[in-house]
Amino acid sequence: MFFLAVFGQAALSGTAYAAKDSAAAQANSATVPTPYELQLMYAGRTWVWKNGAAYFAQGDRHLKAWTSGQDTASVAEGRWLVTSGGKMCMELAWRSKSYAGKQHRTCYSHRIQGGNVEKRKDPDGEWYSFKRSPEGISDEHRKFETGDTKGAQFEEARKLVDSKN
Repeated sequence: MFFLAVFGQAALSGTAYAAKDSAAAQANSATVPTPYELQLMYAGRTWVWKNGAAYFAQGDRHLKAWTSGQDTASVAEGRWLVTSGGKMCMELAWRSKSYAGKQHRTCYSHRIQGGNVEKRKDPDGEWYSFKRSPEGISDEHRKFETGDTKGAQFEEARKLVDSKN
């Protein structure tokens, strides 16, 4: 009986290690998008959030963002960049009527597996589907609109933040 218990536990451990090795092998088979590919995903687009948005300008890589909730508004301006390691980083300083923050860098890693792009917030966020091929209805990339589609809302939020009342 003892032998069966030890053997069974070893077999289950082996299965767990095999699954872990398979996931690691799958992650190792991923490639990272080139800076050009990342630029195509972000440049000239507005990333729409539940209570705000961010616009990734082309050329000068200017970035502007805003959020607005019940009686609150925040705006941020800065820049965005892409790296050869598959990262897109945003360098923004958020401010509101009661808060003026320092420039802060937030990066997202990207990887390509089986033609699908996955993304995670660095340093240790969970990987999630960003853009599938063919595009899926739940893809995060569908929240990106071509052009500066929320520029008027950004200006409204900026006026609220900068008002002297």
